[in-house]
Amino acid sequence: MRIHILRCSSLILIGALLSACGGADKTPDAAGTASALAVTVAAAQTQTLARTVVVSGPVSAYEEMQLGVELSGQRVTALKVDVGEWVKQDQVLLELDHRTLDSELAQADAALHQAQTAQELARLNYERGAKLAAERLVSASSLDELRATRVDAEAQTATARARRQAAQLQRDFAQLRAPADGVISKRLVQAGQVVAAGNELLRLIRDGRLEWRAELSEEQLAGVAVGNSVELPYAGQTIAGRIRAVSPGVDAQTRTGTIYADLPAPGPLKQGIYVEGRIVTGDGRALTIPSAAIVQRDGHSYVFTMDAKQHAQRRRVRSGQTVQGRTEIVEGLKEGDRVVVDGAGFLGEGDRVRVVADTKAAAR
Repeated sequence: MRIHILRCSSLILIGALLSACGGADKTPDAAGTASALAVTVAAAQTQTLARTVVVSGPVSAYEEMQLGVELSGQRVTALKVDVGEWVKQDQVLLELDHRTLDSELAQADAALHQAQTAQELARLNYERGAKLAAERLVSASSLDELRATRVDAEAQTATARARRQAAQLQRDFAQLRAPADGVISKRLVQAGQVVAAGNELLRLIRDGRLEWRAELSEEQLAGVAVGNSVELPYAGQTIAGRIRAVSPGVDAQTRTGTIYADLPAPGPLKQGIYVEGRIVTGDGRALTIPSAAIVQRDGHSYVFTMDAKQHAQRRRVRSGQTVQGRTEIVEGLKEGDRVVVDGAGFLGEGDRVRVVADTKAAAR
C-alpha cells in the first residue's frame, strides 16, 4: 500500500514537471512579443525640394558716409540733427561759428565792387581815347596806355571776384550739409565743441538702405549666384531680400567668401543685428525621410531599419537640409528603405520591434 502511494506521488510530480517544462517552452515567444517596442515606420522617398543654404551674418548699411567739416579750429554753434533722424540732401546738419568768415566775405564783396568800378572807368576812358585817336587828337601811345589800363582793371576785377568766391566757399564750409538723403546713424560731436578739419562728426546711412552680408564656405559659395532670393526670419516675420553681389574669390586663410543681399524692406531689422538667413538656390530632387527618424549619437546621425526577424539595425547616414518635417538623406539610404520613425530614440542595435500603424499619418 505504501509503495503504491509513493508511485502515485512520483507520477503526479513527473506530470507537474512536464507541465512546467511545456509552459517554459511557450514563455520566450510570449515574453519576446511583450517586450518588443512598438514603433512606426516610413519609407525613404524622393521628392522635389527647394535647395537652400542656411548661414548667419550681420545686417549692415549698404553705404555709410562719414561726415566732417573742412575748417579747423572753429566752434560748433548749432547742431540741428540727432541719431535716427531722416534728412534730405543739402539739409544743414550743423553750423560752425562764422562771424570771422562773414567779415572776410564782406571785405571781399567790397574789394570786388571797387575793382568793378575801376574797370568801368578804364573802359570809358579807353572808348573816349579811341574816338579821339580816330580824329588824330591823341597819340597812338596814349591810346595804348588807356588800353593797358583797361586790361589791368579787368584783371583786377577777375582777381577780386576769385577772392570773393574763395571767401564765399569758406563761409559755406561753416555749414555741414547732407550729401544725400538718408538717416543719421551716429553722432560724434556736441554743440560748443571746437572741431578740426577731416574729423568724423556724423554718420549717414545713404537712403536708409540696409543689406545682409554672410560668409560662405567654398562649397556653399559655388551654389549661390546673383539674383538668388534670401529669407531672414526675425521678430515673428520673414524679411525678403535678393543677392546683389557675390565675392569673386575666397579668403586665402579662412577659405570663405562674402555674399551681399539687398533688403528693399528691412522692416524691424537694424544695422548691426546678427541674423540667420536662408538662401534659396533653386529646386532639386532629394531622398527624404521624416526628421523624427534621425537619431543623433556620438556626434553622428543614425537611423534604424529592421531585418526579417523584426530586429532593429542601426545605420549611419549623412543628412542634408530639413524642410517641413522631412530631412534630406545624402548618404546611407536608398529609395524605398523603411526606417523607424516613432520610437527610434529608444532603440539600440538588435532590439526587437513591433510595427504598429501610424495614427498621426492616418489622421493627416
